[in-house]
Amino acid sequence: MIEPLVFLPGFMCDARLFGAQILQISGARAVTVAPVSGGERIEEIVSGLLDQLPHRFALCGFNMGGVVALELVRRAPDRVTRLCLMSTDAQADTPQIAADREELIVGAKSGRFEEVMQRLIGTETLAPGPGRVPILNEVMAMAKDQGPELFERQMRALQRRTDQQPALRHINVPTLIICGAHDQLTPVKRHRFMAEMIPNAELKIMEDAGHLPPLETSAEVTQALEEWLNIRVGLPYL
Repeated sequence: MIEPLVFLPGFMCDARLFGAQILQISGARAVTVAPVSGGERIEEIVSGLLDQLPHRFALCGFNMGGVVALELVRRAPDRVTRLCLMSTDAQADTPQIAADREELIVGAKSGRFEEVMQRLIGTETLAPGPGRVPILNEVMAMAKDQGPELFERQMRALQRRTDQQPALRHINVPTLIICGAHDQLTPVKRHRFMAEMIPNAELKIMEDAGHLPPLETSAEVTQALEEWLNIRVGLPYL
């Protein structure tokens, strides 16, 4: 039996983030994109997802989706067959980062939503090259469709999240960690740390990507995911 794959998109993103991966992988297995919008705490979001998701599934979380994925696998380790973390961070907000988020929330609520998003995701967050502008346009389109109300909810959830670093050593499923070499928001060193903490985790660094590998290096990310999914393919699970 082949387990379904569940994608968890990042902050202010939707299924478009994984468009290339969904197109390729869905030919071989069921693929679901689950929203990370169901609350102002990560724990609340996870509680809602556990009622909706399959009994057993492979899980891939990007950015905020990775934060949700870590809480999900901590809460229900028997339901996650394998884990992929992408452009994410296991650490909680520092007091300064939490305070900075408050300023961004105020800006988004006062009619400056697009300006705030442009501050968060600028060209410097991606790898150099001519493809940056269309990718940023795609991210902005996703953010506009989500809207400022979701912006506040997701910001609150990130502000209040707990530190998942102690739980990393207890993850015992095949784990793939993907990051972009040029990522300034969640740098390579943080992904390397997670790979060292999670038993037998594999780290893949996309040399031509920044913070958005699924869009910047879509073919390489798809290949990495297919290799990760093919671990023990065909073996039954209970």
